[in-house]
Amino acid sequence: MGLKGRAVLSEVGQTSHIAPDLRVVRREARVRLGPRLVDTTMLYAPRSGGVKRYLCAKRAWFAAERPDIRHSLIVPGAADSYDGRGLWSIYTAPLPFGDGYRWPASKTAWMKRLIRQRPSLIEAGDPYTPGLAALRAGQRLGIPVIGFCHTDLAALAALHFGEWAEKPVRRRWAGIYGQFDQVVAPSHYITERLADAGVDGAIALPLGVDVTAFHPGHADRGRLLQRLGLPPDRRLLVFAGRPAREKRIDVLVEAVERLGDPYTLLLIGAGVGAAPADASRVISLPYERDAVGLARLLASCDAFVHANDAEPFGLVVLEAMACGLPVVAPPVGGVAETVDNQVGQLAARSSASAFAEAIEALFVRGPRQVGAAARARAVSRHGWPGVFERLCGVYARATGDAAFGPECEAVVARH
Repeated sequence: MGLKGRAVLSEVGQTSHIAPDLRVVRREARVRLGPRLVDTTMLYAPRSGGVKRYLCAKRAWFAAERPDIRHSLIVPGAADSYDGRGLWSIYTAPLPFGDGYRWPASKTAWMKRLIRQRPSLIEAGDPYTPGLAALRAGQRLGIPVIGFCHTDLAALAALHFGEWAEKPVRRRWAGIYGQFDQVVAPSHYITERLADAGVDGAIALPLGVDVTAFHPGHADRGRLLQRLGLPPDRRLLVFAGRPAREKRIDVLVEAVERLGDPYTLLLIGAGVGAAPADASRVISLPYERDAVGLARLLASCDAFVHANDAEPFGLVVLEAMACGLPVVAPPVGGVAETVDNQVGQLAARSSASAFAEAIEALFVRGPRQVGAAARARAVSRHGWPGVFERLCGVYARATGDAAFGPECEAVVARH
């Protein structure tokens, strides 16, 4: 049982309705079958980005490298369904204007679904209904629950509702993550934000990238230029992501308009309305669901641009680097832990003028050479296997179960 789970049970005086001898039988059965890891989140939709890619890569890695560990994923969906390989969808109503995301209404119903899996460990990928249900399920079952903090809710509240909203949302955010047995985040930027809010001991575990799927060899520049109706001498800048306000697509659009010829900005998945109608140097393409299809588009461009100065991590930045693209980004947030002037060009700040200057400076240096360094860093530091080996070290520490692998002191050191 996780330490916080034991504390909660002690405080409220709850006792299991399962007889002691039956608990022993079930525990021994789980040992024979191997532990069960359950991931759950609402940040999983047809057009999802980084969180979905992380979970899909994780499922594939566990199936190949830890076959004795039974891995399940419980997410919202258009209907109750099971894919036969561990992915459970629970019918959930869609969010209006939510770009395919769904908001589970009942923590109790979600908790019951989690309990039915008889997990040894739960990882919650959000602080919403699935995350709160995971905490309840962990308390009922007496198992540890990991909270993976993919989002800075306080920063989003300030951006969308004003500075007045940041303090109460930050308090609520910290209150939820403070209940998990262990908190993991994709960057030191987020662990520091958590620490500032009162959540100590969070582990920074940068995410990874499939360096085979995202590869410079997928480039087909001539075909892309023909598709876009552009001449061969165009300097193609690219951004891929949701049309969310925090992505600061307006900064990228204004920067390329300032630069003028021969620059063109390609927006993938941001929607046709992401740029003003009079933006003459911006082309929008639809969301690309297939990883290799996205890699083909990225690798056919010259540089990736990313203006979000409060990005928790930015998995698509790694995907662009793995495709051999240099990255232009602000010097703050989670992206700044991945990008420096060896693998890209840091803008002085997230403004159109600063980005225009940084883009010009990158092309003076030569984007191809810088992109080669970006690819080398993605391969050497950010392959998924290393990420999941370190994550298993966190799981081994939380559960005491050697089936996950050896505990990794380098990972569990507090930041």
